[in-house]
Amino acid sequence: MTLRTGFTTGSCAAACALAACLWQTSGEAPSLVRITLPDGTVYTPEIHTLDRYRCSVFKDAGDDPDITDGCEVWAEVTPGTGDGPVTFAAGEGVGIITKPGLKLPPGEAAINPVPRQMIEQAVRTVYPTRSLRVTVGITGGRELAVRTFNPRLGITGGLSILGTTGIVHPMSESALIETIRLECEMHRAAGLEALCFVFGSQGESAINALRPDLQCVQISNFVGSALDIAAELGFSRILLAGQPGKLVKVAGGCMQTHSKYGDGRRETLCAHLALMGTPADLLKTVMSATTLDSLIPIIHSSGLSAVFPRLCQSACRYMSERAARIPSSHLKTGAMMLDGAGHIIGEYHES
Repeated sequence: MTLRTGFTTGSCAAACALAACLWQTSGEAPSLVRITLPDGTVYTPEIHTLDRYRCSVFKDAGDDPDITDGCEVWAEVTPGTGDGPVTFAAGEGVGIITKPGLKLPPGEAAINPVPRQMIEQAVRTVYPTRSLRVTVGITGGRELAVRTFNPRLGITGGLSILGTTGIVHPMSESALIETIRLECEMHRAAGLEALCFVFGSQGESAINALRPDLQCVQISNFVGSALDIAAELGFSRILLAGQPGKLVKVAGGCMQTHSKYGDGRRETLCAHLALMGTPADLLKTVMSATTLDSLIPIIHSSGLSAVFPRLCQSACRYMSERAARIPSSHLKTGAMMLDGAGHIIGEYHES
């Protein structure tokens, strides 16, 4: 089945801004507008009216589980008295940038560069040279923002207006990787040389307690892509921390740890245990286990706890090989395996 594409908040904002300009100049709010997106797609959304000269569009994200699907994006345009540039402001539900390292400086509305270009292109069809102030908002955006990466990126008060092509592609992994890149860029711009990559919030909480000196970045399953980004940006050291179920995949050379890309957890663990002389009966127990977490007490009680730092060392080897694909990289890696309670059961650090 082909998944249905949708439209970005940037596309919605551009359409709203155009409708607001047309309303001002014609005296009547349009029910539809037509804009051409950066990828050449023609977008013709239904326009709704709010306050005077404030127009809105309900975002359709297609089949992508986008947090803003169905949200009301709105814009209003305030003309100046003479010619001048188009400037941007954050309305209710759109955030403000507070930290350096993003594509826009602190103090700016979180309306990304491509959406800004789309909005400017749209309003210039009505006001070719007039100075304009475009305010963009998202109804309910402040509440939704706490469920996104925006607070981590230093974007406060709401969501970001996003998009590079104007189109939302369902289940876009590239969007997640771009979010990882943005956070890494922000930390690099702040002068950080080292980061801790964690798979999710549980790992971040554990590292915050164990190593409060380290800044965490959540990378989901994108180990390889995150390492590429860290190497390109010139970080000197990356620690990858998490529970055995993810890290053992990296120890087997897997750079994308989602189950749809493969597994091999038990096989990798068995291989390392076998090299330590583990009896066949225990190896059979490992191969029949449902989860790796259930094996931790068995391995400890069998006197085989050294397998965990071995796995961390193997993970570091594969991580270093991945980072070395970036010619300028001098990245050193480390790996830390944590149990469900956030305790360290194994670690290894490149010297």
